[in-house]
Amino acid sequence: MSSLEQSIKKYAMPFETEKDLSTILEAIGDAKIVLLGEASHGTSEFYSIRVELSKRLILEKGFTLIAVEGDWPSSQQVNRYIKGYSEGKEDVKDVLKAFNRWPTWMWANEEMADFILWLKEHNQKIEGRQNVGFYGIDVYSLWESLEEVITYLSKTNPGSEDLELAKKAFACFEPFNRHPETYAMSSINISEACVDEVSKLLKSIRAHEDNYNHVQEADLNLKINAMVAQNAEEYYRAMVRSDEISWNVRDEHMVEVINEVMDYHGHVAKIIIWEHNTHIGDASATDMEAAGMVNVGQILRLQNRKENVYSVGFGTYKGTVIAADQWAEPFKIMKVSAAIKDSWEHAMHVAGDFNKLLIFDDDNRHLFAEWIGHRAIGVVYNPEFEAYGNYVPSKMGSRYDAFIFLDETKALNPIEYDNS
Repeated sequence: MSSLEQSIKKYAMPFETEKDLSTILEAIGDAKIVLLGEASHGTSEFYSIRVELSKRLILEKGFTLIAVEGDWPSSQQVNRYIKGYSEGKEDVKDVLKAFNRWPTWMWANEEMADFILWLKEHNQKIEGRQNVGFYGIDVYSLWESLEEVITYLSKTNPGSEDLELAKKAFACFEPFNRHPETYAMSSINISEACVDEVSKLLKSIRAHEDNYNHVQEADLNLKINAMVAQNAEEYYRAMVRSDEISWNVRDEHMVEVINEVMDYHGHVAKIIIWEHNTHIGDASATDMEAAGMVNVGQILRLQNRKENVYSVGFGTYKGTVIAADQWAEPFKIMKVSAAIKDSWEHAMHVAGDFNKLLIFDDDNRHLFAEWIGHRAIGVVYNPEFEAYGNYVPSKMGSRYDAFIFLDETKALNPIEYDNS
């Protein structure tokens, strides 16, 4: 048995029931930012365990903000639903229809539906005292966010300079027919880019933010949608220049939204962030650093005191997963092959084929400092080729503060809507 496997056997604890999450709760301490990862966007247990951990963070440690790797406008439908801002008696699955951008299964799934219902009931019980909010921090919703800005300003400030700027920005993007790739290619000729329009819009809204109504977070919604428009424009323009640059634009945007949401809710704000391991596990402990890439976990660690940020990674040895063969194709249940030899997941399995929880601390981090491949599955997955592109070289003890290993997992349960 290798020294790594011996270290895993020494420090890993069995993870058998939800009660075993108490170990992580204790290790989190007084942290204000807790990042919960996933090794795929299509594994049921990654969602269900994050749900249970999030519930306990809310109930036992006073967390009131949840940020997810999803679009801001779609997530606002959930936020309004759980806070009682929505009119009528909506069904939770109808609310989750708002996540209509592929891959829809990331948030429109049965596991999330149960959690959203719990959040709504929790907020009703506490009767407005520190209601939990739900926010999307991703960068993709350029057109939808501009529409949100125009709709709001048309109702509240119909003659305003901000509305004219929003309409001008939307008109700039309109010829590209909501195709980001078309805009990205067009923007190679910088004269056709819409940089000035979105930057002027955000600057103007920031300058006038005291004029906007804060009822039901309307002012926050306006500001973030304008921010999405500016950063999405930069992201799509960066796509044709460099994957590394566009990655950094996206993750820096996510951090910007996280900080805006926390600032909006005051110094007592405590946030739970749900994203893929590749976003929440510190990029400086992976080969991403050599490529000049940063991520959410790394930036938040740099911006905050060490004890205020806590990240939890997830992984599995084998099972099934929801994914697609190619981008934008229908999802299907795929087999997750047994992890390759000499990978992190393989070492965790060889140290005992049962679920485990491993806490990294000052006493043991040095034992998990060697480079090792750590599996990452995206929304597109080709199991037969995973040995060539699904393992991220990582120093696990530095990448995360804790790791939950599930020896065998099953596929997520997407909500399948009747589109007839």
